[in-house]
Amino acid sequence: MALLEEIKGALGEADPFATWWPFIIAAIVFVIGTVRAYMGGQPCPNGNAIPGRLVVVTGASGGIGSAVCRELARRNAQLVLACRGNPDQQQHLRAELIRAGATDVEVLALDLASLDSVRRFARQLLARHPAIDVLVNCAGVIFHPPGPTVDGFEPHLQCNFLAHLLLTQLLLPALARSPHGPPGRIVNVVAHGYTAGRIAHPTDDPLNQRHQPPASGRDAFAHSKLAIVLASRALAKRLPATTTINCCTPGLVRGTGHLRHSPIMRALFARILTYPWMWLFMKSPVQGAQTIVRLVTDPDLNGHTGGLYNDCEPVELTDLAKDEQLAERLYRAALEAVGLSEGLEEEEQNTTP
Repeated sequence: MALLEEIKGALGEADPFATWWPFIIAAIVFVIGTVRAYMGGQPCPNGNAIPGRLVVVTGASGGIGSAVCRELARRNAQLVLACRGNPDQQQHLRAELIRAGATDVEVLALDLASLDSVRRFARQLLARHPAIDVLVNCAGVIFHPPGPTVDGFEPHLQCNFLAHLLLTQLLLPALARSPHGPPGRIVNVVAHGYTAGRIAHPTDDPLNQRHQPPASGRDAFAHSKLAIVLASRALAKRLPATTTINCCTPGLVRGTGHLRHSPIMRALFARILTYPWMWLFMKSPVQGAQTIVRLVTDPDLNGHTGGLYNDCEPVELTDLAKDEQLAERLYRAALEAVGLSEGLEEEEQNTTP
């Protein structure tokens, strides 16, 4: 009993200013909070509801895609989730989005590693919805194991770029009929890594197909994102005023599953060392979704097309990404690769079996 009284007395007489530890701890907490807030980026500057607008989102079952869908559900959008994976997980997400406020949610299977799957998805979607308000091409892969897809393409090139380009072409007529526009909107999700993209033979092989393949999954990923930016700019010049197309970078985002094939993530010790830094310096999926949400919802962006956005604001492109001749060559090569040709897109859209 006497000991307890001594402890109480010592605590009562303790002077918190007699040591620097409280200030050091407070400073550390402040620095960590400041870093996380800065790395989290700018939130979407508007809270606009978009009741009834039909938004198609690829890669909707996880990561940034599911975060985008949750935010759009709170804004009363009508959603089509284009994804592959666990059907039970997809239905759980569908129920969650409806509870969040979505006017309707549909789930349609889409495997970007198969161009036949892309065409089948487009047929099913257009049979139900002849008019679409927004297409968000969000799905993607990085550090994918080497080996061609069933269509014979490098996986990053097809899943990140070619399949989305084909899907976009097939849905252009429906986007032009957006009942809540004009314009219908196309949002292509890229990455800052596009700046590292290289095209060894820009004149005769802008898709990096016929020459030495990329040395690593990282190089292939960077090239695929550069291709998206270039092709988006070429398409923006061709689209009528009824449709816009813009790219955005979500930033470094943790918790998306994209790094599951990364060499660093294969070693348990490396993962243990890496996760705290990822928590500190990388965005959450919700934070990564903010620029996409702005491009989908902000009426101030009506008529803005061919741009690149980061942290909800337009940013300057690299010199390579602004090369209009390269963009034209790459766009035409990509159309040919997916079975389309300049001037015949409309025919393909109307006759795809």
